[in-house]
Amino acid sequence: MIAGRPARKVDEPLNVPLTLASTYVAGGEREYGRYANPSWTAFEDALGGLEGGRCLSFASGLAAISAVLDLVEPGGVVVAPRRSYTGTVLQLDDRAREGRLKVEYVDIADAAAVAAASVGAAMVWIESPTNPALELADIPAISEAAHAAGAIVVVDNTFATPVLQRPLELGADISVHSATKYIAGHSDVLLGAVITATDAHHDAVLGRRSLYGAIPSPLEAFLALRGLRTLSVRLERAQATARELVRRLADHPALEEVRYPGFGAIISIVVKGGADAADALVPRTALWLHATSLGGVESTFERRRRWAAEHETIPEGLVRLSVGLEHVDDLYDDLVAALG
Repeated sequence: MIAGRPARKVDEPLNVPLTLASTYVAGGEREYGRYANPSWTAFEDALGGLEGGRCLSFASGLAAISAVLDLVEPGGVVVAPRRSYTGTVLQLDDRAREGRLKVEYVDIADAAAVAAASVGAAMVWIESPTNPALELADIPAISEAAHAAGAIVVVDNTFATPVLQRPLELGADISVHSATKYIAGHSDVLLGAVITATDAHHDAVLGRRSLYGAIPSPLEAFLALRGLRTLSVRLERAQATARELVRRLADHPALEEVRYPGFGAIISIVVKGGADAADALVPRTALWLHATSLGGVESTFERRRRWAAEHETIPEGLVRLSVGLEHVDDLYDDLVAALG
């Protein structure tokens, strides 16, 4: 990946240096620190190149989601997965309560149902895989139906990353990331990103960022770009480990179910005994870390129904596993010991 690097010149750095600036000498394109920063641009060029569109970075994944939802005109309908990231669901429900939009929740794995719901909708929001149920959506089929109905198609690509899935190539208009997760990859960055297929959507989202100020820190963008350059290597290792863990855990007597979409490094296990049995894992693991985030080099886990906003159809005993870079034997032994 060569995008996001400075020109090759003798004795010049290989990476765009961190730029800490709120004020620029007037008369150029940047003008002010809320509008542009070289550290943002380097990250955006690289991620946009991987996704096949134009990228804008934000202060967080939720800030990115908010800017995209702002594209829906007042009273418009958003079709969204019934089981998806709680931050997205909470934003949609909050806007619906305020009368800013209407929401229709669907089974995102049922392409025909999504197509039917998209008639009259302004936007179709997709997660694939979904968080934490790990359901898969037929992005090309949904995109075709949604576009025929006049709707914008947005894909939250956080779990798959552009290494495993490029939504714009599959027909989506916009791809959204919590770059906090796999892209930055080291549990030390809060950052969001929006990648658009058209200049019109790019300009509209840029207008929201500039007006409302949900801009990223230059340091966060700098660190995320560094993480992005190792994404494929990290994800290759984590995915291989995840697949092996799925194989080993498939018949474990303490588990009701092992969910895995076939790619990526997220696994959801359903522990027999419900919430109490799942919560009992917390003090028993030595290597796996109990944490609500994911996508870092450390392996983490969390019982998702501990959050009140999680969908009621998610089993009480479902534990989301984010597989990191530790050795597969160590991760398996630690988890099996905790399961008892």
